[in-house]
Amino acid sequence: MFIKGFTYGFDGRKGAYRTPEAALSMERMAALGGDWAALAFTVLQDSYCSTLIRPDYRFTVTDKDITVAVGKLHSLGLKVCMKPMVNCADGIWRARIHFPEAEWGDKSYWRDWFSSYTAFLCHYAEIAEDTGCEMFCVGCEMLGTEEREAEWRQAISAVREIYHGPLVYNTNHGCEMNVKWWDAVDYIGTSAYYRVGKVPGDTLENMTAAWNEFKRPLRQLSEMHNGKQIIFMEIGCRSARGCAMMPWDFLHREFPYDEEEQANFYASCFQALWDEPWFAGFFWWDWYTRLPTRQPEMGFSIVGKKAEEIVRAWYRKQR
Repeated sequence: MFIKGFTYGFDGRKGAYRTPEAALSMERMAALGGDWAALAFTVLQDSYCSTLIRPDYRFTVTDKDITVAVGKLHSLGLKVCMKPMVNCADGIWRARIHFPEAEWGDKSYWRDWFSSYTAFLCHYAEIAEDTGCEMFCVGCEMLGTEEREAEWRQAISAVREIYHGPLVYNTNHGCEMNVKWWDAVDYIGTSAYYRVGKVPGDTLENMTAAWNEFKRPLRQLSEMHNGKQIIFMEIGCRSARGCAMMPWDFLHREFPYDEEEQANFYASCFQALWDEPWFAGFFWWDWYTRLPTRQPEMGFSIVGKKAEEIVRAWYRKQR
């Protein structure tokens, strides 16, 4: 398999997927020539150490929102990977989900959290099954939980009873070797925010050389798992000077606008990874629910920027 995709909808809130603006955004995304979309949305737990995951009925996208979005994406000829994500209402990154009390021997915290998380996954797995989604993502950047191998295997087994398509898990860049249960899913996923820029405004050549170094352990990981393919479940870079040095960044707004650096990040990744047989493609981060109107737009969007034409050119190629 080879995915030419984008992540869509992460910025969406209740009702946002069902607006005319959302339809226009999805149509422009499909016009790039890609063939997949990862529909990403979040449900909250109160804090990094809460054991209950639950929707906020004021803001969380509804099941109908999701069904409408999947239908629209399918109508545009895109396959869909449903990607439900957990976020913490206290602002702590989901990778930090942990229970200090568990270190004192109280196993109930992890038991209760995985019970809630499994129910969360199964709810959306049922929607993915009913709407014909072509892939389901069982987690994103859950680094603090990844060592709980037995619990993850049980959760994935529960999902497989409901959803019968391929499964992927999305770890974080540099952590791919830490997951001991890749055999339980069909694809290895990672958020590939690798630091390929060495200096602000780095060149295409230098970034390509950096990608060629970063991809070596990924190829080895695939070989360790009998050729299981690797998907870049997230990958991207803001259009701001220096962001290829920290492509995960979304906070620093003092950097000058630089769509050339963003374009070099995209082009270098395409050049380095496109022909690798162990590589299963991209879900670029991210395509907004509504097309951006503020200019210059210094976020991850590529709409109206040099990177949009780079993606269009590559996605219209045959691999």
